[in-house]
Amino acid sequence: MTELSNSTTGNSTTSSWTGASAILFDLDGVLTPTAIVHERAWQELFDGYLKDVPEADGYRESDYFDHIDGKPRFDGVRDFLASRSIVLPEGPADDAPANNTVHGLGNRKNKVFNDIVEAGGVAPYEGSVRFLEAALTLGLKVAVVSSSRNAPAVLNAAGLAHHFPVVVDGVVAAAAGLPGKPSPATYEYAAQLLDLPSAECVVVEDAVSGVQAGNAGTFHSVIGVDRGAGRQTLLDAGATLVVEDLNELL
Repeated sequence: MTELSNSTTGNSTTSSWTGASAILFDLDGVLTPTAIVHERAWQELFDGYLKDVPEADGYRESDYFDHIDGKPRFDGVRDFLASRSIVLPEGPADDAPANNTVHGLGNRKNKVFNDIVEAGGVAPYEGSVRFLEAALTLGLKVAVVSSSRNAPAVLNAAGLAHHFPVVVDGVVAAAAGLPGKPSPATYEYAAQLLDLPSAECVVVEDAVSGVQAGNAGTFHSVIGVDRGAGRQTLLDAGATLVVEDLNELL
């Protein structure tokens, strides 16, 4: 049987998951490489929008990690626009993607994202699948906690949906009135749905806002997965340890 064993990563050593009863996974960038698709979709969105705002600085790669990564979609729109001192009307939640409102831009980004996923499919990270299977073999409960409203579709496309009876995504969070990351509320809600105390749940995140969410709660530990945010950045945000791939924990 595969065991989750002690693993030294240069900054901390795992505690063999002593006392842990569940793993709460972020989705994009942790289980699937869809964070890259999100980055591309955001860039396409703001490259197009900013063409009509010549006085504003253009979109930079760093903007994704500085203002968008891990946040609910419309918060990402608001925070990016604020970084350029741009204020737009909110618009209705179902505003047309063609409209230059906060919700219109967010819905435009969603359309770009879904078009890319439908065209290319989603292959999960091999190391993450191995880690997930090991956790299930050991009898740990699992859940997905994602800011994305597309989490169920991505899980289905990646062939992982059957592993996760609990998925707290952007739709669930909005319906429950939960604030998004960096608040720990969505992770705490997932723990409640698993009928477990937060202290028995491990949070696994690649985004700074997600690590901050885990650190703000009373969780067993917060594992950072460095997919581009930077090891030290994730440690500074409150990660217990940081790995480049989850297979390092096997």
